[in-house]
Amino acid sequence: MGIHVIKMPDIGEGIAEVELVAWHVKVGDVVTEDQPLADVMTEKATVEIPSSAAGKVLSLGGVVGEVMAVGSEVIRIEVDGAGNVKDARATMSSVAATPAKQFAAVSVPAVAKPAEKPLASPSVRHRARAMGIELQSVSGSGPAGRIVQEDLDAFAARPVAAPSGRGLDQRYVERHDETAIPVIGLRRKIAQKMQESKRHIPHFTYVEEVDVTELEVLRARLNARRESERGRLTILPFLMRAIVLAAREFPQINARYDDEADVVTRFGAVHLGIATQTQAGLMVPVVRHAEARDLWACATEVSRLADAARTGKATRDELSGSTITITSLGALGGIVSTPVINYPEVAIIGINRIVERPMIRGGAVVARQMMNLSSSFDHRVVDGMHAAEFVQLLRGYLECPGTLFVE
Repeated sequence: MGIHVIKMPDIGEGIAEVELVAWHVKVGDVVTEDQPLADVMTEKATVEIPSSAAGKVLSLGGVVGEVMAVGSEVIRIEVDGAGNVKDARATMSSVAATPAKQFAAVSVPAVAKPAEKPLASPSVRHRARAMGIELQSVSGSGPAGRIVQEDLDAFAARPVAAPSGRGLDQRYVERHDETAIPVIGLRRKIAQKMQESKRHIPHFTYVEEVDVTELEVLRARLNARRESERGRLTILPFLMRAIVLAAREFPQINARYDDEADVVTRFGAVHLGIATQTQAGLMVPVVRHAEARDLWACATEVSRLADAARTGKATRDELSGSTITITSLGALGGIVSTPVINYPEVAIIGINRIVERPMIRGGAVVARQMMNLSSSFDHRVVDGMHAAEFVQLLRGYLECPGTLFVE
């Protein structure tokens, strides 16, 4: 028998480290060649690490949430034959000497020795003191009667009798439970990206209301005539088309700013990022070359990319390279928002919900379909006047949708 060590592969694109976000195996499992072992996350996508050998898992090289360098040890597998480690005996000795965090799955909880004071970890004792709970009064549900955090929660949630029938209402119970949720995986990447954007970019937000009554009439007619053959249109493809046209007059807005080199790159192509909510968090798949797509082609690509993002099948290329981003919360979009720019882009266009409101037209009060655009710009690159003119141009295209099809 030998030892086969699998190391973190070079994923490319100059990536030096990745975050471990999931294990698909545990110590003692028997794995086959090419079986998925773990998922790691780069700046752009989740990558699956397969097994390059068949055998029994001896140890895991990290814990979920840990950032691991390319070339670091991912897993050790006992295999038939010599394996890829020359001195298996020395290898096993090094495993035994490895700190618990590095090979967390190898460690086995020790059986607690009898003691006068209740068994509990330092964190449990600290929390119990903060809650005013005597550990001697708490029943432990852990190994050998060890008191764990859940035991404190259960103790705190027990009904408390009020003395002399006064004091606490018996229908209500004080809660002292706390839940610590590690910020890992996509949620960590989102946090880092948002922090990076706000740290680097002085945001300037501009809100304008748009009368989309005529646009909604046109959209309904197009769907009635062509939905069965070409798919259903939402308002999004119309906005995408408006951005394509407006970017021709305001090229400084369809751009990215390298603030380390002090270089703004303007793009002829319009690669539209579409902010998409998934169960794991916010992702931004990219509709490439929106300038070369009609309404239905835009709608089809948005649908395809959103499905890929929500099912975890979006590739790195599909999640990178945007030049300007659209964000929308749909029916929950509220009336105003202050969207965060997708760094290093210089603009993001936010769609708020459509609301029917009374408006004055020709001296008469009429019902109109109104929607706000809430857009943010990098004030280092985009002057306030140009931002306002850009949004006003979008408004003009959306309020008179026939102009979207006039070159």
